[in-house]
Amino acid sequence: MTIRILPAIGDPDAARAVSSLLNQLPDAEPAPTVADSAALLDALAGAAAQGAAASSAASPAAGPPSAVEALPEVVLVHERIGPTPALELIREVALRFPAVGVVLITADAGPALFSAAMDAGARGVVGLPLGYDELAARVQAAAQWSAGVRVHLGAGPETAPGPAGTLVTVTGAKGGVGTTVTAVQLALAARAAGRSVALLDLDLQSGDVASYLDVQFRRSVVDLAGIADISVRVLQDAVHDHHTGLGLLLAPEEGERGEEVDDRAARQIIGALRSRYEVVLVDCGSQMQSANAAAVELADVALLVTTPDVVSVRAAKRQVRLWDRLQIRQAEDTTTVVNRLTRNTEIQPPLVAKATGTQVARTHVPAAFKELQPCVDAGRMQDLDGKSTVRQALWALAGELGLVESPSVRQGRGSHRARPTLTGRKRKAITPGAAPGSGPGQGPASGSASGAGSGSGIRFGARRGSAAAAGGSGPFDPAGPYEEG
Repeated sequence: MTIRILPAIGDPDAARAVSSLLNQLPDAEPAPTVADSAALLDALAGAAAQGAAASSAASPAAGPPSAVEALPEVVLVHERIGPTPALELIREVALRFPAVGVVLITADAGPALFSAAMDAGARGVVGLPLGYDELAARVQAAAQWSAGVRVHLGAGPETAPGPAGTLVTVTGAKGGVGTTVTAVQLALAARAAGRSVALLDLDLQSGDVASYLDVQFRRSVVDLAGIADISVRVLQDAVHDHHTGLGLLLAPEEGERGEEVDDRAARQIIGALRSRYEVVLVDCGSQMQSANAAAVELADVALLVTTPDVVSVRAAKRQVRLWDRLQIRQAEDTTTVVNRLTRNTEIQPPLVAKATGTQVARTHVPAAFKELQPCVDAGRMQDLDGKSTVRQALWALAGELGLVESPSVRQGRGSHRARPTLTGRKRKAITPGAAPGSGPGQGPASGSASGAGSGSGIRFGARRGSAAAAGGSGPFDPAGPYEEG
């Protein structure tokens, strides 16, 4: 969200200092400084009138709240502004333009003046000499408050208050089920779709995000745990900008330091990330602590990764029951992802859904460790081949979760060769009327034989009899050879 800022400062030296800092703020759009109270009120009134006229010309049915859209989100008022005293000016701005957040700049930031400024309608106080972190925090807080007021005034959905980032947590039923691989690939898929993505490692004692992405970075999530107000610059210092475009906030190298991150710190860190990124992926590991429990509670989408074996499914059931007892999340609000699924596995996704009481993702991840092993050993999961069935499945899962617009576009919409089977073998399109085993024909293949259903993305685990029922031989021949992918 772009923050429009209008400084009202009479002192030329202070005006230059404020302008210099405002130009460093991310997503800030500072206006030229006005020198007195009359100029400030005139500027605000002119912006409101201009916005009302523009919206009236575009849509005569639009009401007065449309004028709010042209007003700046934040006004900075210096204590030496004149001729109207600063507190009286703040009160007048708050009464005439209630959707504008006002921040007072003063050398006396004591409790008495702070209380008087709040009574006048200010949304924050910044002490002199100015500091970047404090100014950024006050401006962002005032801007978020302003955005919330504008939504209630009906100024349109573009001003929806943040945090606006989608929060997705990935938790393992137990260790070794593929939690980190899932989180990393979902983050890479969302980033490839052009969205800003942060990947937070809250597996505080044994986090492996850094190992999977070949990262050595001295900062970690622990460095933010003791900070009461996380500013933009502090967050930037702690987040590693990976060359893939991901913002990485890593687990500490010393696992014992993970105890410093409690639920309060986790909520604050996640809130700061959501205000800066469109998608926040959190690797919660498999051990529940207060920090990752808070993340699961806050999540828009909570994924639970399991493998189709008795031990993992029982562990997933224990995890779901734990969340329910602690009132973190209900089973029906949890999505289970079945990893390493094979065609001849006795435990199939419907049984997992019945055992855990959760929703099971339509996209299942095939068992193909041979594809993963070179990237895992090299610690470069971002280099996983685009033809890998594991990557295709996880990117299709990202599409199912809404993290990318259309996964079928990337996989090659309508192409049977872009739709791998559960075993990793290519499906062959069967020409209607052709004999079984005759190979791909020139005519269009039937939907059940080719697996190219529209709008469903990549399908894994199609049953053998689905094509046979339609008169074809099907992608899997019961009499043919079978190789594990």
